[in-house]
Amino acid sequence: MKALKIKGEALFTHPLFITLVALLCCALWGSATPFIKIGYGLLLPEKDVPSTILFAGIRFFFAGVLTVVIFSIARKKFLYPKVENYGKIAIVSAFQTVLQYIFFYVGLANTSGVKGTILTGSSTFFAILVSSLMFKLEKLNAKKILACVLGLSGIVVINLTGLNLTMNFLGDGFCIFSAISLAVSSTLIKIFSKDEDPVTISGYQFILGGAVMIIIGLCFGGEINLGSGKGIAVLVYLAFLSAIAYSLWGILLKYNPVSKVTIFSFTTPIFGVLLTSLLLTEDSNVGIINLIAALLLVCLGIFILNYQPKKKGNSVKNENN
Repeated sequence: MKALKIKGEALFTHPLFITLVALLCCALWGSATPFIKIGYGLLLPEKDVPSTILFAGIRFFFAGVLTVVIFSIARKKFLYPKVENYGKIAIVSAFQTVLQYIFFYVGLANTSGVKGTILTGSSTFFAILVSSLMFKLEKLNAKKILACVLGLSGIVVINLTGLNLTMNFLGDGFCIFSAISLAVSSTLIKIFSKDEDPVTISGYQFILGGAVMIIIGLCFGGEINLGSGKGIAVLVYLAFLSAIAYSLWGILLKYNPVSKVTIFSFTTPIFGVLLTSLLLTEDSNVGIINLIAALLLVCLGIFILNYQPKKKGNSVKNENN
């Protein structure tokens, strides 16, 4: 009978709900990789940095519009932020959309896809460090460190073939900065969602960040061809997945410790490899042994972080586990 009474905050903190929603978000983000590559071929006359930033800006601007429209209809009221939270939304936008994706696109243009995947996948580890050490939202313990090591090991395993360990600042360094920007934004959403609806934060930070990226892309000569029906369909899908995934992710962060949510981000590169293999003709160069080992490592890390032995008597919520 108790299971039937799961609602409200109890639903958002239920392990099964967290797992299913987090994996859905990561699967959507994983699907972005092949669709971005398809979009490059359909929409970009020249695949240079300004054009990719313009492409991303249009994607995220419309992701914000979709977020506001979809959830306004679902809740039967227009979503808009409180005046006192405009600055908070601007801060989240700077880290989650503008800085993260400018660093990501510039970094990826100057390093291999293999190394880019590994380095940006480290955002989960940075998120736990930022949440624990910088903002003091939770305690850093051996269980969290072990979970992060296992998850990051899974990303390394799935990308082992042909790995080049040399590093350069503009490529590898920018990918790390992208991961740090995402980590900081996850923690900020956790903090700011106490005073503002996380869906509202997600929608309006996308609109603001997308507009900034569009201006940057245009100012530096970026070009995009919107005459392709297939290209527009890809752009709409990318906007849709960002709207849904980041909104649901924000809801999870509002009601749960940062570490419990962000640990699932280690599955995003795995989804990316699987979906890229299905949707693109290019060779992913990932062996079945690597894939199975990566899945086992990531799942073990998620299990270790989320496992809590049952206690006798009333259960007590402990966000520092």
